[in-house]
Amino acid sequence: MNDVVELTGLPTGMAEALAAGGLGDPFAALGPFDTAAGRIVRAFLPGALEVEVLARSTGAPLARLSPMLPQGLFAGRVGSEEPYLLRITWPGAVQETEDPYSFGMLLGELDLHLFNEGRHFELAAHLGANVTTVDGVTGVRFAVWAPNARAVSVVGDFNSWDARRNPMRLRYPAGVWELFIPRIGAGARYKFAIIGPDGFQLPFKADPLARATEAPPATASVVMDPAPFAWHDETWMQHRRRHHATDAPITIYEMHAASWFHPEGRIPTWDELAERLVPYVSEMGFTHIELMPVAEHPFGGSWGYQPLSLFAPSARFGPPEGFARFVDACHRADIGVLVDWVPAHFPTDAHGLARFDGTALYEHQDPREGYHQDWNTYIYNFGRREVQGFLIASGLYWLEQFHVDGLRVDAVASMLYRDYSRAEGQWIPNIYGGRENLEAIGFLRHFNAVVGERCAGAITIAEESTAWPGVSRPISEGGLGFWYKWNMGWMHDTLRYIEYDPVHRHWHHNDMTFGLLYAFSENFVLPLSHDEVVYGKHSLIGKMPGDNWQRFANLRSYFGYMWGHPGKKLLFMGGEIAQEHEWSHDGEIDWTALGNPLQLGIQRLVRDLNRIYAGEAALHQRDTVSTGFRWVVGDDTANSVFAFLRYGNDEAPPVLVVSNMTPVPRSGYRIGVPRPGLWRELLNTDSSFYGGSNMGNGGAVPTTAVQSHGEAQSLELTLPPLATVFMRPAN
Repeated sequence: MNDVVELTGLPTGMAEALAAGGLGDPFAALGPFDTAAGRIVRAFLPGALEVEVLARSTGAPLARLSPMLPQGLFAGRVGSEEPYLLRITWPGAVQETEDPYSFGMLLGELDLHLFNEGRHFELAAHLGANVTTVDGVTGVRFAVWAPNARAVSVVGDFNSWDARRNPMRLRYPAGVWELFIPRIGAGARYKFAIIGPDGFQLPFKADPLARATEAPPATASVVMDPAPFAWHDETWMQHRRRHHATDAPITIYEMHAASWFHPEGRIPTWDELAERLVPYVSEMGFTHIELMPVAEHPFGGSWGYQPLSLFAPSARFGPPEGFARFVDACHRADIGVLVDWVPAHFPTDAHGLARFDGTALYEHQDPREGYHQDWNTYIYNFGRREVQGFLIASGLYWLEQFHVDGLRVDAVASMLYRDYSRAEGQWIPNIYGGRENLEAIGFLRHFNAVVGERCAGAITIAEESTAWPGVSRPISEGGLGFWYKWNMGWMHDTLRYIEYDPVHRHWHHNDMTFGLLYAFSENFVLPLSHDEVVYGKHSLIGKMPGDNWQRFANLRSYFGYMWGHPGKKLLFMGGEIAQEHEWSHDGEIDWTALGNPLQLGIQRLVRDLNRIYAGEAALHQRDTVSTGFRWVVGDDTANSVFAFLRYGNDEAPPVLVVSNMTPVPRSGYRIGVPRPGLWRELLNTDSSFYGGSNMGNGGAVPTTAVQSHGEAQSLELTLPPLATVFMRPAN
């Protein structure tokens, strides 16, 4: 018995904690120990029948470990101090492996310091699970932040999900737990078993830094293959670094990857999307694809907006390298990729970030700060440096590791205001007594600054629905530093207008013109997004009034007005074919609709609008500055006619955009223009090619020396019914 005590050398409490899977300092109990009597090796392997120690270099036996107390603890004297292996005899199997508790510290002090400061922007390469080599041995280094936990273990297929087998070491004061497990690799499933500060075992937790996951509804994290992806997009990336600016044409095809199409009745893989989606988007002339969130999320019905693994592309579509192949294919087709990114909130699922170490670690403790009533989700604690660093590292991961060209940041308005969607008494003022969330403001500025420094040419876009000033202005000027902001006001106003029967539109003329009062206060994207075609709001074509011909003519004219209007463009999938039914995340695009000539005409129109927008500098070069726009006719409420000029740089010819929002053709409509000569009709949404009545101006109209709208010459135009016409000087 004395020999047992000497070999175990464990106080009673430590032995009990080890047996219960709650030992917070496993390296004090396990592994090699040099004593006056020689080297002792202890291993805790519940269920093992025998344990031998072998020389790592030769495989020669060094010792047989004896079973000790508590059950599962093996210990013995080893005559050599050379590196060793454990040969473990399990019921029905024999395993040889290095001892996880024979390796020293793993993470560097600088990495831990940078993490605690919120400045470790390559976090996934250090925390989480990383295949690595330590002392010549290949395995996986696990590391997780859980500063308030009593004990943390790694569990997975490699240890039968037994929380007693692989307890981790705490790196104090960083609050990070680490362990190297030899001889496991890519594809291994794992979670973390955490004992909270109250001594109770939490539900097994998925890795916050996991870069791969099981496909839902399974929830385990997966060790990612460390092999670097072979990119073929250097030409694209070089051009992006050097040439992107707000004067570039940007037309965005927003999509939900799981419901674009269903091969064989299932959601597609990234490779299947690359094969069909990329050529389609290229043919349609969109410059970018925007993916609704693809970070792993437990509930498909959240559309990705309640993610739990901010570093892992959803396994629904295949492995992470499949997503990389998709982005690579887009870039080789000259299509940019934007990804929706959600730092505003996270779901309460027990395997996720919620009360991660038994305390409010990633979120606020007080629900008045830390709980979203609208979505039943938690709010990140933006004032905590580790949380800020975690989120910024996530954003950078998509931009740097997957070559994504930009992040659209969801629900920014909910981040900026402490009283967002809260009644009096349901929120806590900031330190100055105000409603502004100062910590979130600091986070967003920090995030945009880091992206600007590290990811040349990448853009960030804010979904911000209030009048918060300077969302897309530089941080140096007091702004938040985003490149662009969704223009939610324009979207709501113009959709409201277009839903009115034309006979009533003269009463609501300002819905179409009001947006120009603030159009250049931000760098805007005009969004017709997924949010406008769900939950009883009807599809875009379903919003249009009148008989069937008028419905399609209305939509064609509205698209023409939108593509002529200042601002980058965004259209949700299905809108480009005038899909009749609302979008459903469980369905797919109604591709059979293209058998209808009117819907085929809408598709042709969107394609041509994209090409004209990209090809005519006047339609995009000054999208974000007031010198790119001038009203010609903005007050013709009686006829519901709108006419404006778009200007590019000095050498670019101007483009005249005229919309007639009534079903009444108007002949002899005089509009003053800045240049004499022939003006060519670039596009007419009433063309029969698009399903219209083919009324127009014969392709071109010469000016006459009749003064109008402050110009010395003017055009006498025929305005087709419910149509938008684009015209430009012929030379």
